[in-house]
Amino acid sequence: MGDHEKSITVTVAPARLFSYLADVQHLPLYMPRLTSVRPHGGDQVTVTAHIDPPDAPEQDVTSEAWIRVVEDGRSLEWGAPGPHDYHGRLHVTPGEGADTSQLVVQLHTESTEGQQIDEGLQEALRGIKNAVESAER
Repeated sequence: MGDHEKSITVTVAPARLFSYLADVQHLPLYMPRLTSVRPHGGDQVTVTAHIDPPDAPEQDVTSEAWIRVVEDGRSLEWGAPGPHDYHGRLHVTPGEGADTSQLVVQLHTESTEGQQIDEGLQEALRGIKNAVESAER
């Protein structure tokens, strides 16, 4: 429960990484289990994910969410309505060299599955790193 933060170094210049992340159509390429995203004007989106919960059958779930691109500061903020107060932020900063970036993800949720959340954040960061570095080759 509460706040979670993870980071990763990406071998792509900060402007290119942010440009990739700012295109919400790329979300299914790096978010685990996310299969589609449909923007609706403004910051509203409909997302569909394929999940396999331990206490229910494997299934596709669709929900409404919001995603806000913050150009000044190179951030992507998101959230989803519901009982867990789920919202977060991706933030891009320069890395050690001209062609590297530091990507930080911060997440707030009232869900009590802390280790599972941290593992999911690491999986998402690895997905972003792999997707954007592959796109730049």
